[in-house]
Amino acid sequence: MSNPRVLCLGEILFDCLADQLGLELEEVKSWTPYPGGAPANVACALVKLGTPAGFIGAVGEDEPGNTLVKLLQEVGVDTTGVQRHPTAPTRQVYVVRDLAGDRNFAGFGEYDTSEFADTRLQAKQLPHSLFQEADFLVLGTLELAYPESEEAIYRALELAEQYDLKIILDVNWRPVFWEDANIARQKIQEILKRVDFLKLSKEEAEWLFDTTDPGAITYRLASIDGVLVTDGEHGCAYCLGENEGKLPSFPVSVVDTTGAGDSFLAGFIHQLSQHGIHGLQDAETAKHIVAYANAVGALTTIKPGAIASQPTSAEIEAFLASHQF
Repeated sequence: MSNPRVLCLGEILFDCLADQLGLELEEVKSWTPYPGGAPANVACALVKLGTPAGFIGAVGEDEPGNTLVKLLQEVGVDTTGVQRHPTAPTRQVYVVRDLAGDRNFAGFGEYDTSEFADTRLQAKQLPHSLFQEADFLVLGTLELAYPESEEAIYRALELAEQYDLKIILDVNWRPVFWEDANIARQKIQEILKRVDFLKLSKEEAEWLFDTTDPGAITYRLASIDGVLVTDGEHGCAYCLGENEGKLPSFPVSVVDTTGAGDSFLAGFIHQLSQHGIHGLQDAETAKHIVAYANAVGALTTIKPGAIASQPTSAEIEAFLASHQF
């Protein structure tokens, strides 16, 4: 396996999707588990597109943990950074869906959110060798909600800065993981000072910055290379280098939106690694990179599950060609 160019640090878990659409948690009769977790989704999507990626995170020494590690290895994701916890379980999230297929996180079954293995990620066990070879570090913010995994996030930032990796933050704020939204905002804003690229949903942009304008957010953060603000079926606004714009999403028949934003981010990073950061100075290149990311996100929604539905590079190229982009 080639050395991963992109390291994705955070959670891997099972999204238990409600089989019946439009019902509340208590009304759902059956669930289907799908492998997920935003950083793991990004790592898998990258490998499928052709960019070597590694996952860093913690799972339990249980059957769900075994299944997830095996899946990563089968996809081709480097698992050197995976830690196993002897007693804490692998996280499962229950996800209800509305009639359009859009999802809402509905809880964690019998466990408290702080009891899962991903909260126990150990800073001291992060493999330096991975950081020595990589170009990008991708982080979410869920790990900031728990003391041990928060320490691991800050250690990863130190290693990324030491070895000159570009740091990409996908805010991916999920209130269900946090006890206090104000603490979440404070911790996320603190970490923003250290990132090179920022991906936000429209709602997250409003929550953190009181604006959805990526140019305004870039100006406020001063030292950042790029900001992406996604808005589901309405597309993506961006500020990359000196170039700002907004691109619509591609019209597709949506089955399940789970993981679409993660696939979008993987498409962006895949293109960024091919064109280089300097490529963002060219307006057409920046536009193409975002369109490519939009296509990866769109194709992920036409089948259920976050990882199982991810497209290959060939599928994206054919899709873009058919849309004359």
